Amino acid sequence: MYRLFGQSQAKNKPDLQQAISNTDARAEATQVKISRLDAELGRYRDQMRRMREGPGKSAVQQRAMRVLKQKRMYEAQIEQLTQQSYNMEQSIMTTENLRNTMTTVDAMQQANKEMRKTYGKLDVDKMERIQDDMEDLLEQSSAIQETMSRSYGVPDDIDETELEAELEALYVLP
Repeated sequence: MYRLFGQSQAKNKPDLQQAISNTDARAEATQVKISRLDAELGRYRDQMRRMREGPGKSAVQQRAMRVLKQKRMYEAQIEQLTQQSYNMEQSIMTTENLRNTMTTVDAMQQANKEMRKTYGKLDVDKMERIQDDMEDLLEQSSAIQETMSRSYGVPDDIDETELEAELEALYVLP
């Protein structure tokens, strides 16, 4: 139907990044126009300084006013374009934040499923029995170590001074 009336088929719509780029390019082009108008205003200002009051000076003033109005219009347009670009960037950030949130929620749901599955395999009573068995085994190990560390035939009440004298005698001998 579009071909019948000379219209092309639906075009691909630009994404936000392209729209931001286009808007920024328009703002830059408008800024170039403002710079050109500033130069023109500077020429008119210099011209008016050199002229005396009269019809010639008021004609230059009228042209300068027209250029100044045009400059103000371009400045307002730059402000609008800047705000549009800002709004689109904000929209992109919001969209990315939502995607990140959705990814986080999906990951949390998956983690919850895994945790439920893992906890389903655990038996608390069995774990308590294992802990009790471990405690009993450690107590038995301590008792064995204590038994193995007993000393045989060494009197418990050896005088320290006797040991020191014997040690001193060992050093003196050679």
